[in-house]
Amino acid sequence: MSFLAVPPVTPEAQRVFDEDMAEQGFVANVSRLWAYQPETFMRLFALLNRAAAPCAFTQRQRGILIAATASTLRDSYCSLAWGTKLASTSDAETASGVLRGDDTDLTPSERALAGWARRVADDPNGTTADDVAGLRDAGFTDEEIFAVTVFVALRIALSTVNDALGARPDAAYRELAPEQVRAAVSYGRPLE
Repeated sequence: MSFLAVPPVTPEAQRVFDEDMAEQGFVANVSRLWAYQPETFMRLFALLNRAAAPCAFTQRQRGILIAATASTLRDSYCSLAWGTKLASTSDAETASGVLRGDDTDLTPSERALAGWARRVADDPNGTTADDVAGLRDAGFTDEEIFAVTVFVALRIALSTVNDALGARPDAAYRELAPEQVRAAVSYGRPLE
């Protein structure tokens, strides 16, 4: 599962596990890892949702942002999980394209989101006013640009904890992830 021993299951951790079972039919390795601090895990997701609220992201937009961020970080766990979710709201070819950095199948607005997520994840000190102008040209307000940036930064924090502590993508993604998505994720930790 990770480099750490499995922590004792508290009532808070069990609540996270129960949500996993209800939503996806298995308890995710990241949920088991975050069982050390389930309250922090739940608050992080609440904060992610709050940060994203000004944008009212569709599931597809959220998938594009997270897949672009995770693949830039070479985070196989979130790339597989969100590549799979993105494939379900678009198709496997589009999802694998985002994971490989090919945004051909995205709308101009979606391309702007994916490009910004990659810039922030790769080199936040390298962003420019022109990058922000590109987001404005794609129709995003300054409030939305701020929200997207906070959302990406929080996803980076989540990926950093998961990756640093050795969380491996769940074995279920052998079946859940489309072949194109699995093939695009040739980096990071291997499936459990």
